[in-house]
Amino acid sequence: MAVAVRGSRGGGGSGFGGFSLRSFFSYRIFVSAMFSLLFIATLSVLFTTNPSTPHHDSALPTTGNAYMRRTFLALNSDPLKTRLDLIYKQANDHVTLVNAYAAYARKLKLEISRQMRMFDDLASNFSNLQMKPSYRSALFESDGPLDEDVLRHFEKEIKDKVKVARLMIAESKENYDNQLKIQKLKDTIFAVNELLIKAKKNGAFASSIAAKSIPKSLHCLAMRLVEERISHPEKYKEEEPSPEFEDPSLYHYAIFSDNVIAVSVVIRSVVNNSDEPWKHVFHVVTDRMNLAPMKVWFKMRPVERGAYVEVNAVEDFTFLNSSYVPVLRQLESAKLQKFYFENRAENATTDTHNMKYRNPKYLSMLNHLRFYLPEMYPKLHKILFLDDDVVVQKDLTGLWKIDLDGKVNGAVETCFGSFHRYAQYLNFSHPLLRERFNPRACAWAYGMNIFDLDAWRQEKCTEQYHYWQNLNEDRTLWKLGTLPPGLITFYSTTKSLDKSWHVLGLGYNPSISMDEIRNAAVIHYNGNMKPWLDIAMNQYKKLWTYYLDNDMEFVQMCNFGL
Repeated sequence: MAVAVRGSRGGGGSGFGGFSLRSFFSYRIFVSAMFSLLFIATLSVLFTTNPSTPHHDSALPTTGNAYMRRTFLALNSDPLKTRLDLIYKQANDHVTLVNAYAAYARKLKLEISRQMRMFDDLASNFSNLQMKPSYRSALFESDGPLDEDVLRHFEKEIKDKVKVARLMIAESKENYDNQLKIQKLKDTIFAVNELLIKAKKNGAFASSIAAKSIPKSLHCLAMRLVEERISHPEKYKEEEPSPEFEDPSLYHYAIFSDNVIAVSVVIRSVVNNSDEPWKHVFHVVTDRMNLAPMKVWFKMRPVERGAYVEVNAVEDFTFLNSSYVPVLRQLESAKLQKFYFENRAENATTDTHNMKYRNPKYLSMLNHLRFYLPEMYPKLHKILFLDDDVVVQKDLTGLWKIDLDGKVNGAVETCFGSFHRYAQYLNFSHPLLRERFNPRACAWAYGMNIFDLDAWRQEKCTEQYHYWQNLNEDRTLWKLGTLPPGLITFYSTTKSLDKSWHVLGLGYNPSISMDEIRNAAVIHYNGNMKPWLDIAMNQYKKLWTYYLDNDMEFVQMCNFGL
């Protein structure tokens, strides 16, 4: 082992010496080759460069290669030219910066005209300084060595201008930062507003669906009533009409609805607040589908305190057919069917205004029966029309005692300021409307209207309604609904009632004064948030549920969630 170790050391020393000698000679050869290549490359650059190219132009080079070339030539020609080149570049950089700030100020529309003029003047001063004949001839157009004194003076002037530019930029930076924040805030507000508009459209669409849909509880109640009718037919035989139904000395009400629970609340609220309920007669008209449930309800739950209820279907009035009623004839047209039934889901969220008039109630004859009251009840002199979404809080017999001064319709006006004027409901670009009606005329509300049927017949209001409804077959005078033709039909024959008779908005306005509501004779849940729906406003819902017949077994079974 010892011999092996010594032999290893000797052999290692001998090999190391040989390796060092060879490496030393290889390194010298390598270094010599590199210097030779570097020298050849330098000569190549010098000989390929055009020495006659001017060293300075009227503007600084804009590319990296050109700038390196000028710098290389300046190093080989005159050290002062490198200094001039750097000064020139600094000046040009600040000119660019000043111009950028001035352009940004114009874009932001800053009202600092003095500051913008200073920016423009400063940029011009930079350019004028470089174009001075003394500097141009001595520094930029001279082929010989540069004058150091001239260069120093030029440098001083440039630095003064640079200093001024930096001060101006520092002073104005805060303004620009604030303007930038304001602009970003405006952009954010715009984006949020777009989202809000979209959310409102979607909300209106969802609310419309909720308002148009039949609640499960209401459907359950109708089915229970029909089941009761089928199970006990002997209890619900047709009876002879009561003579009170045609007695003009009594107080008559007209209620047109397909909602059983809503009609019951209206009638209970009237009766409970009347001084002489046995003098009140209610004429309820519904469609054929809801006739049986409506009759069963009032048979099972007769109106208390001696009031009278008559229930009929639209079909019982045989004169209401398409040959006489323009609306029924128009509903048979292909155009109107296309408007209602084609692309409804697509158009609903893009046109919220038209979506309102796509409500199925505008297709129902129940909504247009109000224009045929004199023919439906030929022996009556006056009748009070009530919507099914109202609650009566006071005795209404005073309405029959109001002198209408020969007018047909007694109603509460809804205009305030420029809102709810005729121009909002009718298309006054049509020449016929411009000639006959005042766009600033005050609109009034349906929902609680006392009608003088004798004056109606004398004024031939139904014929007037037919005339205008026929003209509006293409919906150029108004969209849809009953208020616009009502405003036209009773334009000069409506008497304004005191606002305490009828307070509206409980189906859409959450900020109605409770004092105003308490003092009202009739409160009206007009809007989508009906009191029998889950979307109803809680602060108003209890005013409706107070008159709900909770003791009725089917109301409990159907769980109205009240």
